[in-house]
Parts: sequence; structure tokens; C-alpha cells
Amino acid sequence: MPSQAYSSSQKALHWILFVLVVGLYGLTYGGDFFPRGDPNRGAVWWLHISFGLLLAALLIVRVALRFVRGAPELPASMSVIEKRVARAGHLALYGLLIIIPILGILLTWFRGDALTFFGLFTIPDPFQPDRPTAGFIRELHGLAANGILILAGLHALAALWHYFVRKDDVLQRMLPERSTTTI
Repeated sequence: MPSQAYSSSQKALHWILFVLVVGLYGLTYGGDFFPRGDPNRGAVWWLHISFGLLLAALLIVRVALRFVRGAPELPASMSVIEKRVARAGHLALYGLLIIIPILGILLTWFRGDALTFFGLFTIPDPFQPDRPTAGFIRELHGLAANGILILAGLHALAALWHYFVRKDDVLQRMLPERSTTTI
């Protein structure tokens, strides 16, 4: 029998991934505050790549947990079409969360750069630099990033609609549990 709420680890990963997506989007424009050639501009991209790799690693854990623990059933009050739209939306979010880091990795390599994870390890580029290919991948990466922000916004609006209009438990299933203990 499916649970009525996501596990604490699933909830934590949901919100951590949300913060990472928003933060990575912000870092994309953070480099624009510095002129080309400024080491700070490179540091912003280094952070973007490192946090992008962190997102990819946490996403693997999130997907594994989803397979192991599943997801709560949608409310019986939802129509078949609403349930299909909800499932399609989740699938699209997962798809974008998977494709964006893959495109980011390929972009980094086709630009001729190595992948580094906060300076802890480096994965050298396996490809020869290819500016036209890198440019094409950059466009796809940007489109997918814009797409995930739009889809995440619709996802949030749907959750708020469930909370304020439908008055069901869809939003509460992903919120942290309230502590009943006092200090």
C-alpha cells in the first residue's frame, strides 16, 4: 500500500534540488557581473559546474529513492485527466533534471574544459574542443534550463492550487513534518 506522504529523505532531496536549480540559474548570470578575462568570472563558472555535478549526483539518489519508495497516490478526487497531467508534469521535470546536467557536461567538454568538482577531483575532457558543437549544446542547455524554470513554476502553482482551492493534501505530502516537541 503506497504511503500518503513522501519520506523525509525524498522531501529533503526535493527541496535541495529546487534550491540547486534556482541557484544554478542565478550563477549563470553571475558571471556577467565580471568582464571577460576576470578570474572571478571563471570562479563563477567553476561553481556552476561543481554545483551542477552535485545536482546530477543528488538526482541519481532521488530517482533511486523514487523507484525504491515510490510516490503517494494522488487524491481520489482528481480526475483521470488531472492525474495524467500531473504524472506527465513530473516526468517532464525528471527528464529536464536529467538532460540539463548531461548537456552541461557535454558543453564543458566541447568547450575544451575539464570537469572539476569543487577542486576535489577533475575529469579531463575526452573530446577535442569544437566551438560550433559547444554553441549548439549551450543553446540546448539554456532552453532546457528555461524550460525547467517554467515547468517548476507551473508545478508550484499547481501545488498552491491544490492547497488553497482544492484543499487536499497534495502540497502537505512534500512539506517537512512539523515537530510537536518544544524546547
